[in-house]
Amino acid sequence: MNVSLTNVDSVNAILQITVTNADYQEKLDNALKTFRKKANVPGFRPGTVPAGMVKKLHGKSILAEEINKIVGESLYGYIQENKLNVLGEPLPNEEKQQPLDFSVEGDFEFFFDLALAPEIKLDLSEKDKVTYYNIAIDDALVDKQIESYKANYGKYEKVEEGAKETDLIRGTITELENGEKKEGGIFVEAGILMPSYMKDEAEQAKFVGAKADDVIVFNPGKAYNGNETEIASMLHIDKGAVEAIAPEFSFAITEITRYKEADLDQELFDKIFGEGNVTSEADFRAKVEETISGQFAPDSDYKFFLDAKEYLENKIGDLQFPDAFLKRWLIASGEERTAESVEQEYPKIVKDLKFHLIKEQIAKDYDLKVENEDIKIIAKQAAKAQFAQYGMMNLPEEMVDNYANDMLKNKENARNLLDRAMENKIIDALKANLGVEEKTISLDEFRKFFEKEDTKEGEVEA
Repeated sequence: MNVSLTNVDSVNAILQITVTNADYQEKLDNALKTFRKKANVPGFRPGTVPAGMVKKLHGKSILAEEINKIVGESLYGYIQENKLNVLGEPLPNEEKQQPLDFSVEGDFEFFFDLALAPEIKLDLSEKDKVTYYNIAIDDALVDKQIESYKANYGKYEKVEEGAKETDLIRGTITELENGEKKEGGIFVEAGILMPSYMKDEAEQAKFVGAKADDVIVFNPGKAYNGNETEIASMLHIDKGAVEAIAPEFSFAITEITRYKEADLDQELFDKIFGEGNVTSEADFRAKVEETISGQFAPDSDYKFFLDAKEYLENKIGDLQFPDAFLKRWLIASGEERTAESVEQEYPKIVKDLKFHLIKEQIAKDYDLKVENEDIKIIAKQAAKAQFAQYGMMNLPEEMVDNYANDMLKNKENARNLLDRAMENKIIDALKANLGVEEKTISLDEFRKFFEKEDTKEGEVEA
């Protein structure tokens, strides 16, 4: 078998594969023997069909299958052995490839078009200047985060005074008929409501100012504006039964509880940062500032990555791409793509491809590899970030591990985490090898960068 590569230009090549009888004869004979053992031909038991008949009936398709296996192995083996950085997948050459006749054993020639990635040389050094923006953590940000902690870690406490709109009111709910308890009617022993959820102001006002032991007569349908889900939940009935309820219910109040924010004390310090790790308000503020800074670090990295992307794209300038091949491959590989849609999408595809090649080159230049442990770290960071959104800090490591493992079971999640892990390594490599100029700015100034990006996208879409 002979495999040879002919370069058409710097980004296009033709790979020729010649398969001779000697390359496939043994495999063909073995395949025919295997097929003969299982062949189901009327008048013959399995395994007794004459070899000549098997070859006559199925030899052509079996030969084609064996030749295709050999060609596929040779094609991708050559690419791998010669470390060719190809774009897309090889395509049959439309000019040189002749029709193949597998009814006759002999030599077979295959011609494939290959798209070669353009060569990129970055040669990064401190002369390549990119700004890294640190976000200043001011007292207002720290105060806002502390207030959030106090709100998230507060609790409901029993009050004796009149109820407010946002208090939880507990008691028994009884369906009425002519002002009296309805025979066989709805009765909820552990009823609960919050006046602020009521849509009707008049019904809501009946509960505001009420105290324990008061009995309020109200109309659930009117109070919740006929919302079957809310009414059914309060009365512990099916949504389908809501329409038949009486217009009047009594609510005998047994308890009123009010949400009280957590105090800024040792109990809160321990809940947020672990027992004994913070012992004073000053240390707590410093730790909160450190936490916020850590939360903003990915945003700063992302902005740096975008700026580095723009800088590197400009540095390498225009690249020659095998445009005709890529458009042809895009149409062939996408069921819903047409020549018109590819032509329209092609500029963006090439722009994305250009940066993909830049990232590949960075990974190659600095020998960046993603290990399983790197992906696990990213998964745990993502898990902690999701819990933090709900004020859940300082979680047991086992709980975070389990959540991260569940994320990795999803193939799409795992692939996204792999990409993020590599992107983080690329960012670290860029920070270490570019002439990074750090600058500290306010959060409002930082956000304006992305307001500009949103405006640009809107202009393009318009």
